[in-house]
Amino acid sequence: MSDLLWPGDTRADPLCTDEAVLTALLRVESAWLAALHHHGLAAPPTTVRPDLSDLVGVGDLSNLVRDAEHGGNPVIPLVKLLRSRSDIRYIHAGLTSQDVLDTGMVLVLNDAAARIRADLAVQIAVLAELADRHRGTDMAGRTLTQHAVPITFGLKVAGWLQGVLDARDALESADLPIQIGGAAGSLAAPTALAGSPAKARELVATTAAALGLPWREPWHTSRAPFTRFGDALVTCTDAWGKIANDVLVGARPEIGELTEAQGGGSSAMPNKQNPVLSVLIRRAALAAPPLAATLHAAAANAVDERPDGSWHVEWSTLRTLARRTIVAGSQTADLLTGLRVDAVRMATILAEARPGIDAEQRKYAPEAGPYLGATDEIIDAVLARAAEKPC
Repeated sequence: MSDLLWPGDTRADPLCTDEAVLTALLRVESAWLAALHHHGLAAPPTTVRPDLSDLVGVGDLSNLVRDAEHGGNPVIPLVKLLRSRSDIRYIHAGLTSQDVLDTGMVLVLNDAAARIRADLAVQIAVLAELADRHRGTDMAGRTLTQHAVPITFGLKVAGWLQGVLDARDALESADLPIQIGGAAGSLAAPTALAGSPAKARELVATTAAALGLPWREPWHTSRAPFTRFGDALVTCTDAWGKIANDVLVGARPEIGELTEAQGGGSSAMPNKQNPVLSVLIRRAALAAPPLAATLHAAAANAVDERPDGSWHVEWSTLRTLARRTIVAGSQTADLLTGLRVDAVRMATILAEARPGIDAEQRKYAPEAGPYLGATDEIIDAVLARAAEKPC
């Protein structure tokens, strides 16, 4: 998968691609078929566990993409293709398209979350080291673009780290469960197949366990799992956007406090070393919130037992948001790993800002030493939080 107009997009490969979605859909169908066999509701297959992935492959994607338009989703032509290539009975029996597509998207998004968590772990480690190393690196604090009071670069980095830790916690709490409810969320067909509501629920639980997913009652029209996950992704891009914005300010030639490890060039001005990673991260932070808003709009406009259009708009929105978050997370990890800090320049700007920047100190503590308040305590608290649990 590639996107010429979203530089860095290939960082997300092979996640959230059409191939990844197809693989996920096949995993769901296979797990459900295995559950039917496990509970004695279908004749045993020739193998221990039915695996439908050999029946359909990447070479079928173009036809599936074309044929998905007829029924409005890709599961319908996929099931038709599976049945045409196998004499295994009960393929897709008791399921509806939404069961397979929702749960397939959950698998795709879980893979995306794993990649994002790995980059968050790198970011947290680098930020913790930076905050501690620069806890005594004095610089000018700025509010509303103007000099405010003296701070340390370590305190600024601790603020960055707080945002990244919030993102870590948001992603950790955004568990995505299995979504199987049958045609209208009542498990009617699975109940008919299994012989009782309890057995039908066991089928879903067995499928969830095979896929490594939490079990939950059907959420076919209650879309909080997807909106919560989307919000967690935006919490990530929010945190990274803040970092990128501060680097963009610090990298301005007239400030010169921060530099990216490898600046990008210009097609017309060879003197330029553009902070490209920060620019691209900021781009993602600007683009992500409207995508999450689309998920909320879809959830709010859900109607009946399967929304007409509101369900359909989720798929590409979730994929785009997840893929762009993966890219931004990787770029942020690279940005922080290679960030260059000019402590001398920070001290120079602070000295040039005096005596105006010391106005508040003259008002409240004219005889005191460095006007840094609880800086060390704040940094220590954030570092302790970072060490509490891994990503």
